[in-house]
Amino acid sequence: MDNVISEYQKWKKQGEQLRTQAKQAMETRFHDLLTEAAQISQEYHRDFGAGLKPPANITAFRFKTPAGKKGKKAGKASAPRALEAAPEKAAAAAPSPKVAGLYKQRAQIQKKLEVAKAAGKATKNLDDKLYEVEDELRLAGETV
Repeated sequence: MDNVISEYQKWKKQGEQLRTQAKQAMETRFHDLLTEAAQISQEYHRDFGAGLKPPANITAFRFKTPAGKKGKKAGKASAPRALEAAPEKAAAAAPSPKVAGLYKQRAQIQKKLEVAKAAGKATKNLDDKLYEVEDELRLAGETV
C-alpha cells in the first residue's frame, strides 16, 4: 500500500512538472505568434495604408508602436508617391456625415451578423439590411 501511494505521488509530481513546462512553452509560443502578427499588421498598414481585420472569432487585435521609436523616414524616391496619394487620403479622411453614418451602421450590422452566425441563428434579415446599407454606400460613390 505504501508503494502504491509513493508511486502515485511521483506520478503526480511528474505530471505537475510536465504541466508547468507545457504551460511555459504555450505562453512563449503565444507571445511569439502575437508579436509576429503585430509586426505583419504594422507592415501591412505601412505598405497599404489600411489595417488588417482579425478573424470573426477574435474580437480585438491592436498594436501599439513602441515609445521613442519612429517610423522609417521617406527617401527622395518615395516623395512623389506620397504627393500623389495625398489627395486620395484627404478625400477619404473627410467623408460626409451621411457616409460616415452608413459605414458605422454597416460595421454594427456586420458584428450582429457574425454573432448570429456563431449562435446558429437565422441571418436573412441582417443580410438584407447589410445589402441595403452597402447599396446606399455604392450610390454615394463609396467603395464597399
